[in-house]
Amino acid sequence: MSWPVLAIISVAAYFLLLMCVSWLAGRAARRSGGSADANTTFFTGGRRAPWPMVAIAMVGAGISGVTFISVPGMVAAKGYAYLQMVLGFIVGYAAIAFVLVPLFYKRNLLSIYGYLEERFGSATYRTGAWFFFVSKILGAAVRFFVVCAVLQLIVFEPLSIPFIFNVIVTIALIWLYTMQGGVHTLIWTDMLKSFCLVMSVILCIYFIAAHLGMDAAGAMRAIGEHPSSRMFWLDDPLSGNYFWKQFLAGVFMAIATNGLDQDMMQRNLACRDSRQSQKNMIVSGVVQFFVIALFLLLGTLLMIYVERTGMEMPRKSDELFGLVATAPDIPAVVGVLFLVGLVAAAYSAAGSALTSLTTSFTVDILGAHRRGNEHHLTRTRRAVHVLMSVLMGAVILVFYYISNADAISAVYTLAGYTYGPILGLFVYGLAVRRPVRDRLVPVVCIAAPLLSMLTASALKALWGYETSFELLLINAAYTFAGMQLLSKKEKQN
Repeated sequence: MSWPVLAIISVAAYFLLLMCVSWLAGRAARRSGGSADANTTFFTGGRRAPWPMVAIAMVGAGISGVTFISVPGMVAAKGYAYLQMVLGFIVGYAAIAFVLVPLFYKRNLLSIYGYLEERFGSATYRTGAWFFFVSKILGAAVRFFVVCAVLQLIVFEPLSIPFIFNVIVTIALIWLYTMQGGVHTLIWTDMLKSFCLVMSVILCIYFIAAHLGMDAAGAMRAIGEHPSSRMFWLDDPLSGNYFWKQFLAGVFMAIATNGLDQDMMQRNLACRDSRQSQKNMIVSGVVQFFVIALFLLLGTLLMIYVERTGMEMPRKSDELFGLVATAPDIPAVVGVLFLVGLVAAAYSAAGSALTSLTTSFTVDILGAHRRGNEHHLTRTRRAVHVLMSVLMGAVILVFYYISNADAISAVYTLAGYTYGPILGLFVYGLAVRRPVRDRLVPVVCIAAPLLSMLTASALKALWGYETSFELLLINAAYTFAGMQLLSKKEKQN
């Protein structure tokens, strides 16, 4: 059986399992919520999910196809520096759990950006929603583009199937399994994703180590002795891998891309109350560290395989995992595991992005929930869901023509520019009580990323300082300063 045919059978089998889980979860949601509550179930999951289930789902939710492909490959140039950032994630998750979760539960928000309207006004609210929209559509498209590119290389291209057909089919499948269940369905499919991801990585490590003649102890010893296993970078503050830059960026990146992201928070807000949501955040943050460590261990093992077999290192680090997994002398089961893990990560991440984009656009930008007509809200939500699917597909095709390597860095660089204003808005709202000139807030949020870009260029030109993921903090600081300039004295009673 040829590899493309085997790959198609593997993807079809996983998708059938995914659809069964999605159908069962959607059916359970409709039975427990009733038809009149269908929109609330889509947006929030009915807030009935047990926290351990959400915590397991969140482990998978934090891992996209880009993580699956890019993290093992990045060890060639950056070692385990990414774990420094993931340590910061744990602190960031704790901040989300004890600051943002109680805030959002207290207000019972369909969309977390409703807080900005309560605090500042409609212009700030819509600005935050639009920045999330741009952030999520670009980030999701980059993540899913990388997956489509790999599928094109190992499955569709050998069958002479064009890239545009690849995108259309995969986007249509994602739309199909998310159109009914919403958040409730995502939690169940994310649990399936988490299981498939972790098991695929563990089994890939086992089979590749066995192919190299290593037992568990020998594999760990070889990985520990390899130069790519360096984790801490404390010697050069100007380097992008410097520990404190990575750690602090991780703290605030987690807050911005999880706590202030409708995609991620809609899962957390599906728990019964804030206390359960807090438990979910802490547990999922700690577990995610060990899951990411597995990807990095696999990356070193892949490099050992390349070095011992004399295989040429790929030009793009993102191609390393797929290149080894589908090598002729590697057992076919490794290639199948690679493909299942990749598809599990990609479909779940893209599905959650579509759901959150649908929620934010319907609630925040169109304000369809304010009209009090459940039938109209349902029709609007479904139309927006189709629109978001088409838009994501279009953006993926654009990336196909302007793509570059090291996708995970591209994702976080985009996040630094687009999530920075959102982070600045929320920090100002929580830290400063003074009102602002609401109508001028969009100007500040557009200026902040431009100033951040100029600052990064100036630091590099003047002092050779390499701006890494701390770009998010610079962006948020400019937004905070701009909000301070727009502040006005509270009216005295």
